[in-house]
Amino acid sequence: MSQTVNADPAELAKFSELAHRWWDMDSEFRPLHQINPLRLEWIHSMCALEGQRALDVGCGGGILADSMARKGADVLGIDLSQKALKVAQLHALEADTPRVSYREISAEALAKEAPGQFDVVTCMEMLEHVPDPASVVAACATLVKPGGWAFFSTLNRNPKSFVFAILGAEYILNMLPRGTHEYAKMVRPSELANYCRDSGLNLQHTRGMQYNPLTRRYWLSADTSVNYLFATQRPII
Repeated sequence: MSQTVNADPAELAKFSELAHRWWDMDSEFRPLHQINPLRLEWIHSMCALEGQRALDVGCGGGILADSMARKGADVLGIDLSQKALKVAQLHALEADTPRVSYREISAEALAKEAPGQFDVVTCMEMLEHVPDPASVVAACATLVKPGGWAFFSTLNRNPKSFVFAILGAEYILNMLPRGTHEYAKMVRPSELANYCRDSGLNLQHTRGMQYNPLTRRYWLSADTSVNYLFATQRPII
């Protein structure tokens, strides 16, 4: 794992500027609110969140962290955007969300501080925004308990994902601000599988996420060509 902070200052600045809009359902973060029930139920179906100690890496304004807490998990959300964390903390207070807290710390730093302390670790829509995604995966593998689950979601890197996730979502449909994603930073499933294997995580399930712009409906499928999710497990030795 890297010894320096594994973050792109430009990416942090970009999301910090939008921090006040995290919980605006009609803002740039609307797609995250729309897909959150899908990813939450997928996670919950495999590890039954009630009573689990969960960590959300790159939590942003707390959309997933908040919903996992409402499922009964004790949740810590971490991020390096102070503005986003303040929004998450304020929302937790206003919504009276139980069992959720937030810290400004990197996954790598927390892995040194609290190895093997979490039943569930999630890292969603983050790997394509950091300089070294393998380092984040390794940190998540360190943080999760033996027998625990680590979940990842990101964007595939291929011509189809460029057309759908960048040209379509950012330039044609205006679902996301232009420049949200960089093609070179997208992560192929084969690459993520290698990061997981190198970190000692066993890949258990893979799902794709699709979107119909006419019906504005998202759903999970077997098609991992654009958005995809990994469910991995740290073996019990």
